[in-house]
Amino acid sequence: MTPCFTARRLLALIVACLALGAHAQEAVIRKAIGERFPEIKTIDEISKSSIPGIYELRVNGSEIYYSDASGDHLLVGSLYDTRQHRNLTEERIDKLTAVKFDALPFNDAFTIVRGTGARKLAVFEDPNCGYCRRFEHDLQKVDNVTVYLFLYPILGGDSPEKSLAVWCAKDRSQVWLDWMLRGQSIPNNPNAMCDPTAIKRNVEFGRTYHVNGTPTLIFQDGRKIPGAIDAKQVEKHLADAKS
Repeated sequence: MTPCFTARRLLALIVACLALGAHAQEAVIRKAIGERFPEIKTIDEISKSSIPGIYELRVNGSEIYYSDASGDHLLVGSLYDTRQHRNLTEERIDKLTAVKFDALPFNDAFTIVRGTGARKLAVFEDPNCGYCRRFEHDLQKVDNVTVYLFLYPILGGDSPEKSLAVWCAKDRSQVWLDWMLRGQSIPNNPNAMCDPTAIKRNVEFGRTYHVNGTPTLIFQDGRKIPGAIDAKQVEKHLADAKS
């Protein structure tokens, strides 16, 4: 047996032992958490976190918990890197819930085009959202963009009714801008071709991809930005997405 072959066999053995050890560790955590927290029905993935001895548990697709090696302690909350001022948990969830821009359900949105419309941006908004109004005013300063507007009534009250009236209007874009920018009432003269279930699909989509507030912006590179950012920030994200 040549030394090279022996080294390869030894390396393969080490890798196999490490894999067995990792699987055994996962089994310990799964068993402990499963028995003590039956409401956590499925742990999708267990991996080492950036803290020695602490493991990341991915649950229900995109929920993140942390556990010690024995499963005796469960941490629920955000893990921060204090040196770089980064919320590691939030970054992980953003990665898990990232949206491929081209996979967005554009049939359930309407478009507002400015200038050439060459740049693209998707926005989830509630008609009763004050931050959305502020965002819409700032967005008027951004040119050469196509905005895909997803009506997302999550604030309660008459948000669903207003969203449906906008969606079923004959000129959705004009009615939306009249309401958000000028405070003009939303007319209730529905288009006969309107599909009212589009609003429900938007809400279901948003829940799946953790669109937890309005406005929420999605750029062409899949980056999801919550909150009413100003025109300068929108321009920066549009440039980043293009590059």
